[in-house]
Amino acid sequence: MNRKELYQYIQDEQPNICQISVLQNGNEIYSAEWNGYQRTDCTHIMSATKSIMSLLVGIAIDQGMLGSVDDSVLSYFPEYPIKRGEKTIYDVTIKHLLTMRAPYKGHGDPWTKVCTSEDWTAASLDFLGGRRGITGEFAYRTVCLHILSGILYKATGMKTVDFANQYLFDPLGIQEYKNYYAETAAEHKKFTMDKLPRKNVWFSDPQGLGTPGYGLCMSAADMAKIGQLCLQNGVQDGEQIVSSNWIKEMLVPKAVMGDGFQGMSYGYLWWIVHPEKSIYAAIGNSGNVIYVDPNRKTVAAVSSYFKPTVFDRVDFIEDVLLPALQPVNGCFHEPC
Repeated sequence: MNRKELYQYIQDEQPNICQISVLQNGNEIYSAEWNGYQRTDCTHIMSATKSIMSLLVGIAIDQGMLGSVDDSVLSYFPEYPIKRGEKTIYDVTIKHLLTMRAPYKGHGDPWTKVCTSEDWTAASLDFLGGRRGITGEFAYRTVCLHILSGILYKATGMKTVDFANQYLFDPLGIQEYKNYYAETAAEHKKFTMDKLPRKNVWFSDPQGLGTPGYGLCMSAADMAKIGQLCLQNGVQDGEQIVSSNWIKEMLVPKAVMGDGFQGMSYGYLWWIVHPEKSIYAAIGNSGNVIYVDPNRKTVAAVSSYFKPTVFDRVDFIEDVLLPALQPVNGCFHEPC
């Protein structure tokens, strides 16, 4: 499949893809757009936001602003009133949040109760803990992960977007981000599901804290920069943006039990796609992916507009995209 055929295949068979950027050895070897998107436009990358949040936590620890992943969550919220009879919450750590092994009351994400409250962090803390105790079971959550943004703010005194701009986005040459706040539930829903290009915004709560589980809008080119930073062990242009120790710790695979996860493991808010090959990815609903293969020194970033039937595009990246870009006589299907 040549590049023209690849472009047409994506247009026909992967119709909600908006942008793709593929890097190898730090050089962009493929870039294209669909659905009226331009290179600098952004899509809502859904849960791939979580992986960027992991980097921010690591940077805060590197900077000495945040203690460690073993810190108790409650140590950052001494003013939070513990409900009578609740004991489990005292033992929940930042690591439990990062690895999706924090215990919660109830099942699923309490979107309405959290997102209609005046304080999303406190509302999320209300669901943390429970009678079962800390079981170590993998329990994937999105909205209650907002606790991490609350912790970051308590530790640094900076709103999520401001911290990200100063310590991650600006050093990578990524355009400054601004908060986006939805006044109504309808506006919130539109933000999540809208297919139109976005600006560099991060969805936030009433206090201006960015949602760590979703809500970041990013272009594929900038997503690729994030992947390349991880591939380079946290170094960009000779500057250590995030420590290599954090990158290593962040990518330690932990087994995930249950159906629906395609045999993948989990690190600190990153999916470990093939633990034996050290291949990992940031994955968001609708097929938003930052795929990193250290063996081939390759990063593939795919941005997509909302389509609920698409979970991820790892298979597409591995079976279609990267094979189509393999060298032919030393060239990536381009005249030499």
